[in-house]
Amino acid sequence: MKNNEELQKDVQDAIKWEPLLNAAEIGVTVKDGIVTLNGVVNSYAKKLEAEQAAKNVAGVKVVVEKLEVSFGTMGVTPDGDIAAAIVNAFKWSSRVPDDKVKVKVENGYVTLDGELNWNSQRQAAKDAVKNLLGVKYVTNNITIQSESRDAIEQSEIEAALRRDWSINDDDISVEVSGTKVTLTGTVKSWYQKNEAETIAWKAAGVWSVDNQLEVEYYYDMVS
Repeated sequence: MKNNEELQKDVQDAIKWEPLLNAAEIGVTVKDGIVTLNGVVNSYAKKLEAEQAAKNVAGVKVVVEKLEVSFGTMGVTPDGDIAAAIVNAFKWSSRVPDDKVKVKVENGYVTLDGELNWNSQRQAAKDAVKNLLGVKYVTNNITIQSESRDAIEQSEIEAALRRDWSINDDDISVEVSGTKVTLTGTVKSWYQKNEAETIAWKAAGVWSVDNQLEVEYYYDMVS
């Protein structure tokens, strides 16, 4: 069990451990598993990195991410330049199908729309954008419509969860309704929650995953 101070130190240490991040820029407050990140970073990639570093710490139930992106002396990149860089990034990515993703850029805020066959392609589109200069935030509205018309095999998803060494599948329930998969139950960390969802997305025929898994961790209330 961890108290608030111990969990705060673990999150701070996790942020320090990431080469991309400057821990001095990021404030961390903790209350019973709820972690709040405050501060200013100079790229959207750092914003995501800090959030992920916090989520991967054992004992973290929720991350409230309030980090701002400011480019400081680098100045503001025109939206047209950002859009051109995104189009070029998609061309160089073997995982993002040509002409399938529509892009909108407004004051550095990027919105991705379109329809793809796999969630891995959807994630690849965001990955191609997140490190580009001038990007403040990415809203990923891409939807999934699998090419597979086969029924989703619930047993195959359950077997895949059992094969993953990092997940205790005894506490996870899988429900299939049409093209939708719902995960319910409890896990010990955000890492396990994300890993279970990633596994479910890999099943043929999946168009959406509703991840209702709760992160369960016991805290020492004395801090």
